[in-house]
Formats: sequence, C-alpha cells, structure tokens
Amino acid sequence: MEKRRLGTSDVNITPIIMGTWQAGKKQWVGIEDADSIKAIRAAVDAGITTIDTAEVYGQGHSERIVAEALSNIRDQVEYATKVFANHLKYNQVIEACDNSLKNLKTDYIDLYQIHWPSGAFKTEIVPIEETMRALNELKTQGKIRAIGVSNFSLAQLEEASQYGRIDSLQPPYSLFWRYVEKDAAPYCVENQISIIAYSPLAQGLLTGKFEKGHKFEQGDNRADNKLFQGENFERALQALEKLRQEAESYNCTLAQLAIVWLIAQPQSNAIVGARNAEQAVANAKAGNVKLSKQDLQQIDAIGRLVTDHLDDSPGMWTWA
Repeated sequence: MEKRRLGTSDVNITPIIMGTWQAGKKQWVGIEDADSIKAIRAAVDAGITTIDTAEVYGQGHSERIVAEALSNIRDQVEYATKVFANHLKYNQVIEACDNSLKNLKTDYIDLYQIHWPSGAFKTEIVPIEETMRALNELKTQGKIRAIGVSNFSLAQLEEASQYGRIDSLQPPYSLFWRYVEKDAAPYCVENQISIIAYSPLAQGLLTGKFEKGHKFEQGDNRADNKLFQGENFERALQALEKLRQEAESYNCTLAQLAIVWLIAQPQSNAIVGARNAEQAVANAKAGNVKLSKQDLQQIDAIGRLVTDHLDDSPGMWTWA
C-alpha cells in the first residue's frame, strides 16, 4: 500500500489505518485478545502498517495488545496513540506519554494526539498553550515524531496551531457523517494537515450488516450512535440499497466502497477497526479499488440522502 506524508512531518502513513478501540474491550462486547492480536498482525501483513490506539482504550489494554502483536516488527510500523482529556496539564501529558511508551514497548511514538479537547466529559479546563508546551517538549526529546488533535473544532484547531505544528486532525468522518467538511476540512487542506477519519464505516453501519429493528447488546457504545436511531437509521438503510449497486459494479463490499470513497477525499485517510483477521484483510483490499470520478460523485450523492437530514451537532453519539 502506497504511503502518504503525515501533514508536513517526516512520518509516512498508510491511507488505511488499523483502529484498535475494540482491542481495549471496554465499551465493546465479544472481543478476545487472541483475535485482536491476529487482526493487527493480519492488517500489517496485508499492507496496513499504521496502527491507531489510545491510553483510554481499556486503560492501556489496547496499547499493550498492539505491543504484543507488533513489538518484533516495530521498525516496520507506525504507532499513533492519544492522551485523554483528563491528562492535559503539562506534567500529566509527560507522564501519560511515558506510560504509553511503556505500554507500546517502544522508545518513540510516531503520532501523539490530544484525544478530546480540554473540558470534554466534564474534565478540568487546561489552557491549550500548556498542553502544547508539553507536546513540543516531547517532540524535542524525540519521544514523539508528530503532534495531532482529535475531536477538535476548527476554532480549537486554529488555537492549538498557534502554539506548535499540528500535523493531523482525527474527526468522525464517513459517507454518513460529514460534519468535518463544513468545519475544519478546508483549513486542513489549506495548511497541509492530514485528516485521519475515525468511524469511516459509521461504526459498521456502512457494512450493510444491520437490519431494521436491530438491537445492540448492553454495553455496546453503538446503541448511543445517532445514525442507528429513528429516521436516521431508516434513511441509512435506503441509502445502503443504492450503494449496494455501486459496490456490485466494482466487485467489492459495501465497506470497501465506503473506505475507498473516504480516502479519495482531500487530505483524508481512514481508521478502520477489525475484530478478526478476515476483517482486517478485507479492509486492506479496499486499497486496490479505484473509483471513477463519476462514481465518486454518485456515491457522494447517495451519502447525502443521510447527511442532509442530520443536525449541525458535531457529536455522533448521544452521550451526556
């Protein structure tokens, strides 16, 4: 898989990235460590060498699983992890990074990101200048190679950029969730900031495997996803019927079609999770699909059957 430059940094990433929120187990059901390890290895073997995780995914469990899967080939992969909103004071950032380095069994992190802005989830407000001072220090020390932010609005991204180079923004972004296009995407394109989209399959909705009336198991975070609720879900099911025809014409799956559409957008890359090796390999195969300009526009229009009816709230979940 051909790599792309991360922002203006000297880090190169694959346009399809292995997501490992599920490897942390918390807020997911039916996840086994052995399957997660096999999925991560299979992703790398299939050409996805960039792995995204976070300290908060199972309180470091996801990071440790990534290390268990890849420590023996660390020089062949790129690690992206994140510091959570409750660790944004200067000393907390330094400590969190050191913990992530230990969890990942490495002496450097390729991309270190602020997971949520200060104040999210009722956390203490910390000036972005203080957080960025710590991140710049870690970069100078060689502990991290690039700085990114996740779930930041355009205004928050612009403010952070005053205090250091931001090379990536990680927003929720998919054919069915496109808030970032109206907010920060133009700024990212103008300033060579990579967009690293999470939930590019709308948490599995774009795979087409969910039918009308689907109920999630207790503890599954997707029960709170707006796209799985009410009229949004009805419209998504209608759009998926149209997308199936596009996928069939390219002899690919719905998921692969959604991934290819996303990585064809300006500056955009896709973080895709996988519960098992088969899913990881299927995700990687999306890199082989080439959509015509006309079909990209057609797929775009089908996606708008869902997104044109969403409100302007940036959050994909109904969490309080």
